[in-house]
Amino acid sequence: MARRTIQKYRCFRGHRRSISRKKSHSSTNFGQRNYSLYVNRVLKEVVPQRGMSYRTLDFMNTLINDIFDRIAEEAHHLMHFRKRCTLTPEDIQKAVYMLLPEQLAKYAVTFGSEAVHRFVSS
Repeated sequence: MARRTIQKYRCFRGHRRSISRKKSHSSTNFGQRNYSLYVNRVLKEVVPQRGMSYRTLDFMNTLINDIFDRIAEEAHHLMHFRKRCTLTPEDIQKAVYMLLPEQLAKYAVTFGSEAVHRFVSS
């Protein structure tokens, strides 16, 4: 296992010793989500005879992650603007309306609200 030594020293009853920690492998991939499986499933529902290359799936995954991050960041700004500590569905809906074109935002909010309603009722 790779170990790295932190240059800071912790005093313990007058003695100085270095702190060493194991390098976490999960911290390098934090925040990277993979939606390729779901994109493939939706594509097969819509057009069963078609498929996607790995490059296209990777591009779609990057696109979805980028839009997700933008919406989350804008909703975070709206939450702070309203001086709230809790992110509400209204913040997310307003962020979607601000970032996406009008018709696409309307569909996204409608389908998102329906999905949340189905999740809560099940």
